[in-house]
Amino acid sequence: MDLRALRYFVEVIQRQSYTAAARALFVTQPTVSKMIRQLEDELGTPVLRKLGRRIEPTDTGRIVLERGRQLLALHAQLQAELSDVRQAARGELVVGTPPLAHHLLAPLLTRFHQDYPGVELRLFERGSRSVEDELKSGTLEIGAMLLPADEKEYDTLPICNFPLRLIVPASSHWASREQVRLDELAAESFIFYGEGFMLNEVVHAACVQAGFTPRIAGRSSQWDFIASMVAAGVGLALLPELFSRQLDRSRLAVVPLEDPQLWWHLAFAWRRGRYLSFAARAWLDLARRMLPGDGRATGDNARLWDEENR
Repeated sequence: MDLRALRYFVEVIQRQSYTAAARALFVTQPTVSKMIRQLEDELGTPVLRKLGRRIEPTDTGRIVLERGRQLLALHAQLQAELSDVRQAARGELVVGTPPLAHHLLAPLLTRFHQDYPGVELRLFERGSRSVEDELKSGTLEIGAMLLPADEKEYDTLPICNFPLRLIVPASSHWASREQVRLDELAAESFIFYGEGFMLNEVVHAACVQAGFTPRIAGRSSQWDFIASMVAAGVGLALLPELFSRQLDRSRLAVVPLEDPQLWWHLAFAWRRGRYLSFAARAWLDLARRMLPGDGRATGDNARLWDEENR
């Protein structure tokens, strides 16, 4: 069975589009369609079907999808191990990170480049939900995502844990409060993060738990622009303390949340059991030493890596 056909098939399921799969694979859409037909001809049965706008695997397709992902992961691991043997401290490392983490990761990026100049470091800059999707597909080796993570799927290394603070204009009546309960904000408008940010889900779920659906007045992936929108009176925002303590207090006020406490608990994650390249192991070792997490990786694979780096 052609590994390319399996990869194209898995990509179509992942992207829910022949055209999007072709773009991700850097081939034409007819090429993807041809490879899927060849796979179906080889198996003697269809592997995909359309259900409304969704593309779903058939019963045969579900088996091919499960085993195909395993074969592709094994092939990627083989290639990575062979590349490590050939290249040692050279090659490429792709790390997924939410834009909010740039300020936190800047010293780590600088140090990694100094210590491993032969490794080309590429950042996949998306929200944590998008990062997790790319980890699942195998596009990323390491990605930053919110905890808790699925322990059956991922090993993790915590890198920071900051409480979310309410950000309001300095002239707001909330500015004089020592603490605010989330349910008191039901009538307010909020500035949310960009699409694909798990923090949106955290905040939205907390609001619903508090008895209301948040009214969203704007979105941004950049914390400083979120702060600017708050200062302009567009809405209120919840920012991690890492950023709230940097704000201009002549224009903005920071108020702790009393109930519930919400957290930006970020970790580097990688697929459980996946081989980590030399560059990935070096990145995680630096992250453990330089970032304000607890320094403890999780998972069986992570415990072995911990022991190697003690």
